[in-house]
Amino acid sequence: MFKADLHLHSNNSDGSDSLEELAAKINSAGLNAAALTDHDTVLGSDKMSELLDSNVKYIKGVELTCKSDDLSVHILGFNIDTKNSELLNLIEKGKILRRQKLETRIKYLKETWNINLTQEETDWLYSRTSPVKTHFANILVKRGLADNNVEAMKKYLDGCKTGNTKFTIDEAVNAILSAGGIPVWAHPLGGEGERHFSRDEFIPKLERMINYGIKGLECYYSRYNSVESEFLTDCAQKYNLLISGGSDYHGRNKDIPIGRLNSDDEPVNGNLLTLLEVL
Repeated sequence: MFKADLHLHSNNSDGSDSLEELAAKINSAGLNAAALTDHDTVLGSDKMSELLDSNVKYIKGVELTCKSDDLSVHILGFNIDTKNSELLNLIEKGKILRRQKLETRIKYLKETWNINLTQEETDWLYSRTSPVKTHFANILVKRGLADNNVEAMKKYLDGCKTGNTKFTIDEAVNAILSAGGIPVWAHPLGGEGERHFSRDEFIPKLERMINYGIKGLECYYSRYNSVESEFLTDCAQKYNLLISGGSDYHGRNKDIPIGRLNSDDEPVNGNLLTLLEVL
């Protein structure tokens, strides 16, 4: 069976694995196709292509964090030109926004929870290419303040108001298209730890996303059951969208193995991912 995982993260964003560690796991997992989709960065995209076995179809990708009005989404960009100026300018803007968010969270932990980060911890956060809540959670778990990352984020960080530091959906889609890529709505029914949308809630959001210019849906996802995946594939076919699938693997930072494309842990044939037909 053809095996694919088109949603993987390294430690260039909020995954725990280095590029070398991630590549070794991809190779040993027997994947026929894989995409590196780090959050708001393409730093490891070119190097990853050198680390994978020649029989693995590698797709350069990115995952952009977006918000327009009341719609907060993640958009995957596949087959991108990592040297494209419009995409790189947007990523640079994202770095500035994330730095502002980082500083707000450091202040919040101090003032709200009386948690003062050490110089070593602060330096480590600032050294991250794409610092996010997971990195703070790692520190809090290491200190013994929570049992896991999800608990740490919910208790200590979810109450922190950082303002809108995300890209607009328009600028994210346009940057991906400018880079020759294909914009795909990631975990469209809801991501990690989020309530999943009902069918009636989802369709109006989907139609808005189509107007923004998305070309595909992540129909197979590690947190979706077979009923949800079937609903999403039906939507993709009805609206002439490409079908993608991925685990959202983050190494030790999430309990998701490479190659898991549904919550039932049933194998998914990569040939069902029509996105691969145009890459």
